[in-house]
Amino acid sequence: MERSASESSASTSGPASTSIDPLAAGLSASSKRLLPWLVAVALFMESLDTTILNTAVPAVAAALKVGPLSMKAVLASYTLSLAVFIPISGWMADKFGTRRLFASAIGIFTLGSLLCGLSSDIHLLVAFRVLQGCGGAMMVPVGRLTLVRTFAKSELLRAMSFISIPALVAPMLGPIAGGLIVGYLHWRYIFFLNVPIGLVGLVLVYLHLPNYSDEDVKPLDFVGLILFGSGIALLSYVLEIFGEHTLSSREVIGLLTLSVFLLVGYVLHARGIPYPLLHLTLFRIRTFRAAVTGSFVTRLGMGGVPFLLPLLYQLGLGFTAIQSGLLIMPQALGALCMKFVLSRLLNVIGYRGVLVSNTLLVGLLMMGFATIGSNTAVWLILLQAFAYGAFSSLQYTSMNTLAFADTAEADASNASTIASTVQQMAISFGVAIAGLTTAFFLPAEHGAQPHEVIRGLHLAFVLLGGLTMLSTIVFHILRSGDGDDVSRRKVLHSGS
Repeated sequence: MERSASESSASTSGPASTSIDPLAAGLSASSKRLLPWLVAVALFMESLDTTILNTAVPAVAAALKVGPLSMKAVLASYTLSLAVFIPISGWMADKFGTRRLFASAIGIFTLGSLLCGLSSDIHLLVAFRVLQGCGGAMMVPVGRLTLVRTFAKSELLRAMSFISIPALVAPMLGPIAGGLIVGYLHWRYIFFLNVPIGLVGLVLVYLHLPNYSDEDVKPLDFVGLILFGSGIALLSYVLEIFGEHTLSSREVIGLLTLSVFLLVGYVLHARGIPYPLLHLTLFRIRTFRAAVTGSFVTRLGMGGVPFLLPLLYQLGLGFTAIQSGLLIMPQALGALCMKFVLSRLLNVIGYRGVLVSNTLLVGLLMMGFATIGSNTAVWLILLQAFAYGAFSSLQYTSMNTLAFADTAEADASNASTIASTVQQMAISFGVAIAGLTTAFFLPAEHGAQPHEVIRGLHLAFVLLGGLTMLSTIVFHILRSGDGDDVSRRKVLHSGS
């Protein structure tokens, strides 16, 4: 499925199977210049919505009359929706055309945003966040695919580098933007903000986006989509409601068993068909297996940090939403600064050395958040946030790039799909685990005093930090030379 998309994207004019409409074939110079901007804006919207709601969690929870920990479903449902629908984005682009699907994705995302802003019930908010995620899952992969099919290889690196900027800027602006909206406007404007941007984007897409499609579309693994999607959705649901006493232990165990059966069923199903939803045979590659599996375990711990920090700052320490956003902002600054030195670190130390040592360091930094209390100096909180952002950026970049170290070019699209799906799935599970851990240490959430909130969140940070450090076990299967072709370590050594 994804392989056909990548193969047909290698040349927009060569294969007879690739169908390009007159607009795409005669793409004007102005439309070609505007195309990276369209994809960049879509990536910005999708990235912003993963962080902008975090600082608003206490305010939204109060407005909807639920406990702050119940908001984990609102955060997790978005990333879980991304994980479910990303695998079919390439197939849908080939089937229906990039412009039609990209426009539909923006429309669905915009409609979901509008409905989220109008929601007055947490269950409706969760449902509309899923709708938002459906649109977000299609926007970014299809946008990247359009760039690959439009630009020559000599121009592609520049275009791809340009659209990566929003992925760095959005997490930086998200927490403070959410705090400002809650502080000076209303939490609903967090979602309404996407509506005018989405409407303008729809017009520009129809005017300037080429419409690439493929006449030789491989059959969609519909059975695999049902097995995989329902399996991870059910597992995420069990993690969210576990410990809330809404279901008996027998019912929880039954749902957990059913989710495991569905996922095992997908694995068995995928082995027996030529075009599965996710090409699991890639896990036979050691570097890919270590990167993706290690990423999953690492993100189970790290994925809950953006959810827990605003609760610590606002419910525990009494900061406003704006102040909370400012305290989180140095994480993005640290991540941006790390971009200037991470290549050199990988060149000198290598992937195995970086991932084994840095995973332990990130876990310790997460545990360091358990030292933040009412007497902690603000400058120290900012320093901790900066350090955590820098080394978590090193962790994410190392894991993401290692996944392609030994992957054949023909399998690059399949590898990217699996890595992106596992990443979003782990973030969703991470938020659920963070809420579950905090609820365990803070059972009386509504009546808890600030010092009890602080203690419960401190214990959650310690546990999640320990969970993150466990992923070093996975990274130990790497060898010293793994990934050297990506980091150019062999080149440096041979020239020295």
